[in-house]
Amino acid sequence: MSGAGRGTRAAHEGLPPAMRESVDDFADHLARVRNRSAHTVRAYVTDLVSLLDHAVRMGCVDLAELDLTVLRSWLAKQRTMGAARTSLARRAASARTFSAWAHRSGLLPADVAAPLASPKAHRELPTVLRADQAAALMAAPSRATPPPWATDRAAAPPEATDRTAAPPEATDRTAAPAEDVDGAAAPHRGADRAGGQSVAGEDEPVLLRDRVLLELLYGTGIRISEACGLDVADVDQGRRVVRVLGKGGRERAVPYGVPAQRALDAWLGRGRPALAGPGSGGALLLGARGGRLNPTTARRIVAGYAERAGLPRTSPHGLRHSAATHLLEGGADLRAVQELLGHSSLASTQIYTHVSVERLRAAYRQAHPRA
Repeated sequence: MSGAGRGTRAAHEGLPPAMRESVDDFADHLARVRNRSAHTVRAYVTDLVSLLDHAVRMGCVDLAELDLTVLRSWLAKQRTMGAARTSLARRAASARTFSAWAHRSGLLPADVAAPLASPKAHRELPTVLRADQAAALMAAPSRATPPPWATDRAAAPPEATDRTAAPPEATDRTAAPAEDVDGAAAPHRGADRAGGQSVAGEDEPVLLRDRVLLELLYGTGIRISEACGLDVADVDQGRRVVRVLGKGGRERAVPYGVPAQRALDAWLGRGRPALAGPGSGGALLLGARGGRLNPTTARRIVAGYAERAGLPRTSPHGLRHSAATHLLEGGADLRAVQELLGHSSLASTQIYTHVSVERLRAAYRQAHPRA
């Protein structure tokens, strides 16, 4: 139950002993056998404890009494409490995964959740930047006007201290909770404490960091947790690829372009050495106090520069979505994009196939005999 919320821990303690043990064994199975990240395990455990707590309230005293009626009642209750369709779909998937495992383990007489249907999740697409908007965002970090998060230490959230401190959405490389903070007391380099004014030379390392963060996110399409989990050793500058450890511990090599290479050269040559401290380790991207850059901080950086550039509200995932969309619009093969993004299923990549009307028209004019 490590990392679970207070409500989940209390509900877990209130379960019959055999049910508590099944929850713990299932969590261990997910972490050790299926190599799931800490965040994924917490999500499964939270759903499972909620389900079993509901089952107990319906009169089940033993796990073997769990049946499809209880499962459907649980999901119906979640729906009446306002759970979104995406949440309901995830919880149904959690129930099916647990039921299959419990049946294989001899804890259930049958796989009772196998026929449990999931609500079809409505997938909202994040904002996609046009190519010119993406270029404007890449150019937003400027020495002339340093952003507040580069100069105000209080405004920046704490950075994680090591590779395992990024938030849980990621991988086993980022399995520790994001609450771990960089406790190093390195002097802040972003402001002139005497006058409260920013000094361009002192701000340069942070701005170089911001530039390389944006270039990597858009230039490679990697997840924010993957970017913050990168080490210097993961960058192959000779071949211009980064080694990324994605979901489920799957490793892949992702290429990047010349603009990202230039940003990396400047960051590694002038920016990172100025911010690095005893707690930096091998982390590629550092926070203002020298610890590994926290994804929460990175999200704030992306959103802040997008706002500064007058762009629509943009997140790191929006940059990932933009990168995939621009690749497909440029003629990239869908399976190549799938590999770049680290999707285990092609169905996950197909969400990015909403290509521009202009490209569709061009393809129609070129290929259709009645165009």
